[in-house]
Amino acid sequence: MIHPKARSRLRSALAATCALAYLTGIGLPAPLAAQEGAAAVQDVTVTDVMLPLGGTLLRAPKLTASGTRLSKDELAAILKSDSTEPWETRLARLDAGSLTIPVLTSEHAGPGDDRQTVTYRHVVARDVKSGRVRELTAAGATVSAAAGPNRGNGTYGQVRATDLDLAALSRLYTVPGDGKGPVQRVYGTIQVADVIYSDARGTTVKIARLDGRDLGGRQVPDGWNGAFEIVAASFQPPHDRRTFAAAAADLIEATALGSLNMQSLSVSNADPQGPVLFEIGRATYATGPDSGTVLENMTVSRGSLRAHLGRLALANVSLAPTIAALRSFAAEPEPRPGFSDAEMRRLTPALGGLTLADLSIDLPSDAELPKPPPQDPRPAPRAAASGKPSQAKPADAKAPAPKPGDPLAVTITPTSTRRVALREAALSFGPPQDGVPSASRLTLSGLSLPADLVAGVPIVGALPAYGYRDLDLDVVADAALDGKARDLSLRDVTISGRDIGTVRLAGTLGGIGPELFSGTLPATTMVMFTGSAKSLDLTIENAGLFERFLAAQSKDLSLKPDELRKEYVTASLLGVPVILGNTAAAKGIGAAMGQFVMKPGKLVLHAKSKEPAGIGFIDIGAARSPAALLDRIDVEAKAN
Repeated sequence: MIHPKARSRLRSALAATCALAYLTGIGLPAPLAAQEGAAAVQDVTVTDVMLPLGGTLLRAPKLTASGTRLSKDELAAILKSDSTEPWETRLARLDAGSLTIPVLTSEHAGPGDDRQTVTYRHVVARDVKSGRVRELTAAGATVSAAAGPNRGNGTYGQVRATDLDLAALSRLYTVPGDGKGPVQRVYGTIQVADVIYSDARGTTVKIARLDGRDLGGRQVPDGWNGAFEIVAASFQPPHDRRTFAAAAADLIEATALGSLNMQSLSVSNADPQGPVLFEIGRATYATGPDSGTVLENMTVSRGSLRAHLGRLALANVSLAPTIAALRSFAAEPEPRPGFSDAEMRRLTPALGGLTLADLSIDLPSDAELPKPPPQDPRPAPRAAASGKPSQAKPADAKAPAPKPGDPLAVTITPTSTRRVALREAALSFGPPQDGVPSASRLTLSGLSLPADLVAGVPIVGALPAYGYRDLDLDVVADAALDGKARDLSLRDVTISGRDIGTVRLAGTLGGIGPELFSGTLPATTMVMFTGSAKSLDLTIENAGLFERFLAAQSKDLSLKPDELRKEYVTASLLGVPVILGNTAAAKGIGAAMGQFVMKPGKLVLHAKSKEPAGIGFIDIGAARSPAALLDRIDVEAKAN
């Protein structure tokens, strides 16, 4: 469903285009006989021009044609509001050195109670010949949306367009077509400066400059005017999702845009919990060899929370899956309400890749975080049942000072903010299957964050206890989904940390289809019954974490590190095989673990199900012992 603000902007763009085009349009030169009978080149002025164009009414108190051979009556006939003559035919008779409109107003009603008015100042079209305007300018405009939920107001700065083909614009907006004809270019270039708009919700949008090049399109069955009206009305009667889908597909497929460049976008919101500011330094879109979308210098701030992204780029974006899904919805025999979650996934465009660079997030200090609820001031009840004195430490007790060289020693320096940073990231996708990419690869380079942010997270949440204050990580996740075989291949999942080590995982899971990624509870639950584990490759490389772990455990157990290491080696060689069933595979795993503990370097484990279909997740959960599972697996383990 189209957001109300999006519909409002869409109507504004439509009104602006029609307003500047229809009142300044020209077509083919008048026939020779008409030119011979016309008066000499002169300036002609007409007043009180009113043109109804669908739901939009254009008003021009005064219009002057300079350097024209048309008489006043001929000009008035071209601009007559109730003329039955097609616009394209009338435009063919209009010829002038320039057309000037001091004030041009566009009034648009609907949908519902919405009323929008755009008033342009000093509109001038220069060198109007053969259905084309060499240059079209407006000194500025004001926008007002009254009544309805989207009320607000705003202004435009200077508007300028070049190589405007008004005959093509008239055909696109008013003349139906089959959507398969040639692309008709409407604008060579168009620029809009200093856009400001504020709505009743307290949101203000500002754009310093907007530049477009080579804008045009194809004629569609309802005409662009009709298609825009259908999309803006959404599913409101007499339309349903079939007509909406058909009109949306027509517009997406018919629109042509060479490039778009937006500079200095800002969106501010006067939120009661704190003002929010979102900014983009520059956004560009281009087709052809350099196709893609690039956003530069993005920031989001709210109080002391601030996020900055140096660059975000989208490559090889295709709307073909979106159009195909809309076409299938439009061909349905019966109307249906809205779009389901699965259908929304089918509407997702195909994305070849996404890259970003220089991401930083400054988090609020602890003093600015929400305060916990106040504690009960009453003294805690005595543990009378046990009869033992309280073991609580006095409130002013100090922790013992760490010894020099202690690997667990952490020096904490008070800071006003904590920063999460990412140097580079890349995400690539394979062709989609039912809206789900058939393959994907994610790489994160230079991810740094305070260690206390992962407190409570399984496994990595223990890192602060081992003396890590800041984490510096690299992450790779590469997976592929085979919808026909219903296999999910984890080709490479790697997490490596500076002074920590590396964990690398690969494997194959069976019974996995696109429905798993729907996010619905039934689909996720069914995986427990249909999913299976076919293979697993695990590699662990130590780069300092094991030594810190050993030092921490030694303190807790009051043992020397070498003594504790020997106990772990004994537990690996004797205890692990017993737990795993004392088979040859179990002894191999225990021996590899013992060797790794003795000399922490690399530990490698290869496991593969003896059954082609894999071992079901439900079997793994219901297994009576690890030995029962190990009998169904071929295992190889080695260290260093």
